[in-house]
Amino acid sequence: MRAALAVGTLLIAAVTAVVSTGAINTVVEEDRQNDIARAMSLTCNAALGPVTSGPVGSGALDAGKLTEEQRGNVALIISIGRQRELPPLAWQVAIQAGMTESGLRSLNYGDRDSLGIFQMRPSMGWGTPAQVTDPMYAINKFYDVLEAVPNWRDQRPGDSAQDVERSAFPDRYHRWEPMAAHLIGAIGAVADPTGCGEGVGNLLPAPTAQAGSAIQFALSQQGKPYQWGAAITHQNSFDCSSLMLQSYRAAGIMLPRTSREQWKAGAWLPVDQAQPGDLLFWAYDPSNPATIHHVAMYLGDGKIVEAQQTGVPVHIRPVRWTEAELMPQAVRPGV
Repeated sequence: MRAALAVGTLLIAAVTAVVSTGAINTVVEEDRQNDIARAMSLTCNAALGPVTSGPVGSGALDAGKLTEEQRGNVALIISIGRQRELPPLAWQVAIQAGMTESGLRSLNYGDRDSLGIFQMRPSMGWGTPAQVTDPMYAINKFYDVLEAVPNWRDQRPGDSAQDVERSAFPDRYHRWEPMAAHLIGAIGAVADPTGCGEGVGNLLPAPTAQAGSAIQFALSQQGKPYQWGAAITHQNSFDCSSLMLQSYRAAGIMLPRTSREQWKAGAWLPVDQAQPGDLLFWAYDPSNPATIHHVAMYLGDGKIVEAQQTGVPVHIRPVRWTEAELMPQAVRPGV
């Protein structure tokens, strides 16, 4: 157990100043924020999705409904995260957990003896009632436990929130993902919280350097067996989406776990305009992304690398743009 960090007068002054204005715009001055963001060397996390300034899909509408108390706790989560030199992904995990558990309020009640922003239970060793209802203690304690979670940097923030909270309803933390990402930009003043750049829709950039690294990783796995639901913590075997996830993770871009989620983790382009590194998808109904069941990586020259099915190892094969069940769009991860 790590004691709560004494962030001192810097945090108190920052939070007091912004609350006195009636609205929180940033938690530290702009030049210092830019220096910190550069020092963090953010990598692209396509699982978070590119953040835009508009309300559609960005979480801005939900963020606009927060009270001054809620936004103050967000500012404290971000400030303490910075003091601990944790990346914006950690702040996002804490914001999503806090919003899910308490609505980002330091509650003096909860299920059984649960208390505070994160509904920590004194009877389970989280601290005394006075400690877990102290926002500074609770946030630091949350970060202590998060940092002990294996691979928390390599998964969606909602999954990491569940690893800390151990809820009976693990999927509920994902609901606040867009809002939390928006708040990192709006309150944390991180211009590009995901490291992916602003979403560009159908306006596609040239193939990225990361795509080359992803291809190299995927090709090096040829001959390894297919295993449905393969673990993403080893390279002994793969299913289709774990091969894509690990390939792009090796290139610094984090994809969601399943092929249907990966469909949303980048920019779309016509499949016959796919470039090396782009992802191709197959669906039982190609007009309905909800029926996607397979993903592969385009290599160029009419070829793909894939983990296809049980009994077939990772391999390269030709692809035809007219083949059955091929989705009409490809996806360029991280943009």
